[in-house]
Amino acid sequence: MKNVFVYAVVSVVGAAVLAMEILATRILGPFYGVDLFLWSALITVTLAALSLGYSLGGHWADKGATVARMCMFICFAGIWTIFIPVIMHPVLVLTHPLGLRGAVLLSAFVLFFPPLVLLGTVSPYAIKLRATSLDDVGKTAGNLYAVSTIASVFSALLTGFILIPNIGVSHLMLIIGSILVVTAIAGSVLEKRNGWFSGLGAIMLVAGMLSWNGTADKPDIQSGLLAVEQSTYGELRVLDTQDGRYLFVDGAIHNLVDTSTWNSNLHCMAVLDVPKYFFEKPGTMLLIGLGAGSLVKQYSRDGWKVEAVEIDPEVIRLAHEYFGLQLSDGNVVEKDGRQFVASTRNAYDVIVLDAFGGSSIPFHLLTREAFGLISSHLNQGGILALNLQAVGWNDPIIKTVAVTLKQVFNDVLALPMEEPPNRFGNIVLLASNKKLEPLREPEYNAALAAEWRYGPGYQKVHAWDNRFMPDISGARVLTDDLNPIDVQLKEINLAARRELHKYFDQSGISW
Repeated sequence: MKNVFVYAVVSVVGAAVLAMEILATRILGPFYGVDLFLWSALITVTLAALSLGYSLGGHWADKGATVARMCMFICFAGIWTIFIPVIMHPVLVLTHPLGLRGAVLLSAFVLFFPPLVLLGTVSPYAIKLRATSLDDVGKTAGNLYAVSTIASVFSALLTGFILIPNIGVSHLMLIIGSILVVTAIAGSVLEKRNGWFSGLGAIMLVAGMLSWNGTADKPDIQSGLLAVEQSTYGELRVLDTQDGRYLFVDGAIHNLVDTSTWNSNLHCMAVLDVPKYFFEKPGTMLLIGLGAGSLVKQYSRDGWKVEAVEIDPEVIRLAHEYFGLQLSDGNVVEKDGRQFVASTRNAYDVIVLDAFGGSSIPFHLLTREAFGLISSHLNQGGILALNLQAVGWNDPIIKTVAVTLKQVFNDVLALPMEEPPNRFGNIVLLASNKKLEPLREPEYNAALAAEWRYGPGYQKVHAWDNRFMPDISGARVLTDDLNPIDVQLKEINLAARRELHKYFDQSGISW
């Protein structure tokens, strides 16, 4: 019975470690972005914690390994895990002054290092308890690590594919912590000793549930938070403020709309209207990346036939439920953008790539092969428009994407929105196989001077007047085989999160 329990314990611990590492990206991602900094911090903390746990566990096991003592470590790890959703926000607030890189590393350390160290002690204890002689230590260790790894595999698939989208992060942390505590209590009952930590575990489990109940993410209409969704692709939030209604993707602003008109208040949405000026009459438009659906409405209102493709079904649902998107505005397909373009037989006058939100860029949409595929679905004289974030007009990412576009398209223009030119902001790239000369240019309307000061009309004029051909000298072409876009993205995410945190601090918005 004891041997069976030991195998059960290593299975539970192996599954818990993998699940916690995956969940950590969802806990910290909305605040820091899911990028190289976050992954590096989490991998560093996980490996350091497990290494220390293995060392301590081996040392203590040699002094006398018992099931009860092993379960005591599991119990304390479970208690800490239960309280992670409770202490998360205070930790994020305290580490915020350290800057993005320091804060993400320290937050990951404070939240996840202690329970992972405790869970790391289990493997040496299990080997010591299971091995009967020196002759079978290797076999015993191999079997235990195999069982633990198989449990980790199932945990990774279950957590990412099923549990996070359907249960949510905070609920899962509570469930994992509870399973660890219950496992520890079962071990103490089996061993019939050290029952004190069983009682402690039960008390802390109840306390954690009560405390967690008030801290879990859930809509709060009084504070303006209308929805919090954990989709397969990220955390989504809908928030009402005096500025309008926000759609957040992994903590980053994806759109801001006026609920009285459903028009977007973001500069980039206005500038993505510019391709219309190249056509005599409304045509066909494909949008890759639905977001809040503002661009679908902008084009459909002007008579364009619009089709949109969005990989995240929760984004589609939120666009309809909270951002006024109607079925009559356009046809929305749930699919990966590149897969859709590869499978469709349709051709379009304008294709807009706006699938770049949060802190990630779908790298497979920014390659020479992807642009070649898109070009094959543009009508003669058709235009591709891309919305990107960059640190200044001459950011390396603009040069890299522009040189890749030039492998497929004859003409490329950049339309910047923010000044001075070294400031972080959005830049729209236009690409076509015809000369990018509009039939009419966006014009300033003096009669609407007050409205145009910050309105969409002014933004279009401003971006067009500052248009430029990106310098592509020395830039690397992105291909399906070689695409280091994530390396360039890390600096952009760093700048984006700094601007975002500053904006939230000044406006008093809590997300």
